[in-house]
Amino acid sequence: MRDISFTEGQYNDVEITQDEFVIAPHPALIALEKSFSPSPLSPINDPLLVEYGIELWLKRDDLLHPIISGNKWRKLKYNLNNALKLNKDTLISMGGAHSNHLHALAYTGKLLNLKTQGFIRGEQAEPATATLKDLQDWGMQLSYISRSDYRELRHSTDLPNIKPNEYWIPEGGATELALKGVAELVAEIDLPYDIICAPCGTGTTLAGIISATPKNTSVLGFAALKNASFLNNDVTALLHHDPANWQINLDYHFGGFAKTTPELLNFIKKFNESTGIVLEPLYTGKMLYALYDLITKHTFKPGQRIIAIHTGGLQGLRGFNE
Repeated sequence: MRDISFTEGQYNDVEITQDEFVIAPHPALIALEKSFSPSPLSPINDPLLVEYGIELWLKRDDLLHPIISGNKWRKLKYNLNNALKLNKDTLISMGGAHSNHLHALAYTGKLLNLKTQGFIRGEQAEPATATLKDLQDWGMQLSYISRSDYRELRHSTDLPNIKPNEYWIPEGGATELALKGVAELVAEIDLPYDIICAPCGTGTTLAGIISATPKNTSVLGFAALKNASFLNNDVTALLHHDPANWQINLDYHFGGFAKTTPELLNFIKKFNESTGIVLEPLYTGKMLYALYDLITKHTFKPGQRIIAIHTGGLQGLRGFNE
C-alpha cells in the first residue's frame, strides 16, 4: 500500500497561471469532448410553479455523458488538461465507496490512457460496491485508508511522497483549475435569469458558478451534508474575490450526506413521473426539494426566473439498492 505519511511531500508543479487559463485544451481532451452530448436547458412545467409565478429551468448537465456527467466532468477538465500538458501519466485522487468523482476519474483515465489511483475512505467493503467494481474494472488502483488519515489527506494541499510522473487531484476535484470548467457551464446558459442554483459537496462547483455569474444575479447553493457552514470559507478560499451575490442554504441536508427521508424520496419519485427527469437523492434531488419548498414559502419574488444545475452523478443511485 502507498505510504501517505505526512512527513514530506511536494505540490503538483502547476504551470498554468491565471492568465494562461485561455489556453486551448489538450488535443486529447478536445477529441474526448467531441463524443459528449449537449447539456440543454429544460423548462420545468409544473402548475405549482405557475401558481407562485416562478419560472424554473434545469441545466441538464446529467446528459453530457453516460459516465463522465455533470460537474464531475466540469471540475476534472482543466485538472486533466494541466496533467496532460505536464506529461503526467498517473492521476491520483480520493473519495468514498460510492464516489461520483472517482467514478468519472477512473473512466476518463482509461479513455486517455492514463493510470489512476484512488484513496478510499474506510475499510474495504465486502462485497465491493458497484462503484468500486467499476473503478477496478477500469484499472484504478485502490488503497483503503482510515477515516482519520482520510480527514488529514482531505485537508492537505498536496499528496505526501508524490512522484514526478504523478498528478494529485484533491477530493471532488476541488482546485482553482476546476473553476474554469464550471465557468464554461455558466457560459452555455443563453437565457437571462435572476437566480442560479447548485447543490454543494465541496463547494467547488458553486465557486465556479460565482466566478462566472454577473454580480446582479443571485447564486444559491444547497449543502448536501450536515454542519456544513465550513463551506462558506472553502468557497471564499477558491475565489480570488468574494462578491456579495451568493449564499449557501444549510437547511436541506435531510440528516447528513447520503441521508434521505421518505419525504425526499417521494418528491424525487413524483418529479420523475411528472417531468421524466431522473434525480439522485444525494445532491440534485435535495436541491430541487429545497427549491420547491422555498417557492411555497414565498422566498422568491413572482416573475423571477431560476436556473438549477443538474450535476449528474446518477451512478450513485446504485448505492441505495445495495
